[in-house]
Amino acid sequence: MNALLALFEMLKRFVTFKSPPPYYSATLITVLLVLGEWRYDILGGYDRMIAALATAVVTEAALSMSLRGTWPRLVSAYISGNSVLMLVKPAATPLWPFVIAAFVSIASKYVLQYRGRHLWNPTNFGVTALLFLAPTQVTPLSHQWGNEPITLLVIYAIGLIVVTRARVVHITLTYVAAFAAFAALRSGLDLDAWLLEMGPLTGPMYTLFIFFMVTDPRTIVANRVGQYAVTIGVAGLEALMRMGLDRDIAWLQSMGAAPALFALFIVGPPALWWELRKQPSRDVPTSPALAAAA
Repeated sequence: MNALLALFEMLKRFVTFKSPPPYYSATLITVLLVLGEWRYDILGGYDRMIAALATAVVTEAALSMSLRGTWPRLVSAYISGNSVLMLVKPAATPLWPFVIAAFVSIASKYVLQYRGRHLWNPTNFGVTALLFLAPTQVTPLSHQWGNEPITLLVIYAIGLIVVTRARVVHITLTYVAAFAAFAALRSGLDLDAWLLEMGPLTGPMYTLFIFFMVTDPRTIVANRVGQYAVTIGVAGLEALMRMGLDRDIAWLQSMGAAPALFALFIVGPPALWWELRKQPSRDVPTSPALAAAA
């Protein structure tokens, strides 16, 4: 308890300094990883960390140098590697899921582009592709952050710091509100059932999703109304997927491990493509605070 309060105080002091935005985001996601490992042993082995981070960094450097002729900001690869590390949980103990997810995540930024912008959040693309292609061998990390209120307070404070600085906090809050509303509909407005439906928001996958993935400034639309629409659309599609899974619809089973990731994978990129298609300029304004987030 005292250690968590000390960590929270350290973070409060940290936000008073003006750090370069990408490094600020990387520092905060590192705190999430350290806290998760310290309290709940979410890594499962430091060899996994080495595999994910090394693959992400090497892939980023190799593709940037070969295709662009420039040395990249490796902080983006660092964020992607850590995100893969926190999201992927192999059925056994192999390292290949971390290597493949990290490689595909980084490579997608260079391959799946339109007008100079990658359409998918890199980690969303890499992890979703892995879950879809190997559903029996890989699942998303299922550890919860525990039932201690102070733990959740620290974790959500970290995320809110990031999205508030990035000026995308409205996206996070919109998704949570939409998720809660659709959960109420799925539960038949029964309070106990609704609280059960809200449970996933306390896990590491949704922590990354609502603070780092659905708010990724490189893959969200620029228009504020469009941001609300896409966010609600993602939550709505996820709710439909969950309803279908409850009814044992066969073709949805491969998406059952992480319906939120699949919903963003389906809804987000077409919306961004449509916006970019209508604009004559390649330059679409993004928030600088998370520009290197993956």
